[in-house]
Amino acid sequence: MRESLRVWAEAVETFVLEVIFEERQGKRATVVRGLLFLASKLFAVAVKFRRLLYNARILRDTTLGVQVIAVGNLTVGGTGKTPVVEKFARELQDAGRNVAILSRGYRSKPSPLHQSLLDRILFRRDSTPPRVVSDGKSLLLDSEMAGDEPHMLASNLKDVVVLVDKDRVKSGRYAIERFGCDTLLLDDGFQYWRLRGRRHDVVLIDGQQPFGNEYLLPRGTLREPASHLARAHTIFITKSDGKTEALRQRIEVLNPEAPIIECVHRPMYLEDVFSGERATLDLIKGRKVASLSGIAQPESFEQSLTRLGAEVVYSKRFADHHRFTQQEVLNTINRSKKRQAEIIVTTQKDAVRFPKLNRRDLPIFFMRVEINIVSGADDFRDCVRRICFR
Repeated sequence: MRESLRVWAEAVETFVLEVIFEERQGKRATVVRGLLFLASKLFAVAVKFRRLLYNARILRDTTLGVQVIAVGNLTVGGTGKTPVVEKFARELQDAGRNVAILSRGYRSKPSPLHQSLLDRILFRRDSTPPRVVSDGKSLLLDSEMAGDEPHMLASNLKDVVVLVDKDRVKSGRYAIERFGCDTLLLDDGFQYWRLRGRRHDVVLIDGQQPFGNEYLLPRGTLREPASHLARAHTIFITKSDGKTEALRQRIEVLNPEAPIIECVHRPMYLEDVFSGERATLDLIKGRKVASLSGIAQPESFEQSLTRLGAEVVYSKRFADHHRFTQQEVLNTINRSKKRQAEIIVTTQKDAVRFPKLNRRDLPIFFMRVEINIVSGADDFRDCVRRICFR
């Protein structure tokens, strides 16, 4: 039953995305787009009203007395946020801060239903401690319990505390009291207004699809109007191709004060999904490769394989955050072999959701990437310095 619901939900998600980006035509798609447009108007009112309630102090925010860095975006999915969060965490930790990453754990395993219902019926706050993905020493939870991004961050940052909870005020207090953290890094936190204080907002804009199709959810991918970029203190253009003059001009109109930093995702090495064995990027150069992914923008990943010299003979795409079954991976192996692929390559984000396999006819590697700043390196160093010594 659960598997059927998951398949149905992913099919609906795929259909809606195709409708949003006008990849589907016809009467039904046109009607759906019209309904989504009306819903987006209601969503815009709700976003502005919620912001008004915070500005009027009817909804109250909380200060915890520590530095807060919120890394987020205006659109949903695909901006390359996790590597930027990782870079900030690493730089701040190296500069002497005791950092905790606070995530809501998107699509992590939820709390027991009976407990959630009882809390709602009794109007009581959830007193369950946040999930500790990493205590700064050990990786403590798998990706199903933690969520993809928190698990990946905890795997890459061995000495940084990573906590998961929808209530990031609660998890922030926990990080301070339990682990002595003095810097809280909110993963996907631009729209999380409950935690304020000494806060620095970092907003990521995808250089390839800056504002999606310019519509708000659910007609488009914008979480809030582009004009709200004015709240940002620092702006990252990710996946930059160097041809960003027009985008920079638009950003400067929306926010003339925030420094603009451009970056790309730089592949570092390949790692076997199951054995952990590492290989250089030359492993795929000149070879036939299959790609397997369940991310928001698979095209970018597949293009990176081609740039590294691989001949991509087969690509299998699943919905974002898809949790792979053993049969799905085996089917991909079989189809890759028919196309004469020698290696299957996936992303690190996908690798944390792989099931165990009894047979491995083809080696499966994930590509480890990091952020490489191509413009605005001095602005990034100044940003870190201001956070550390504010």
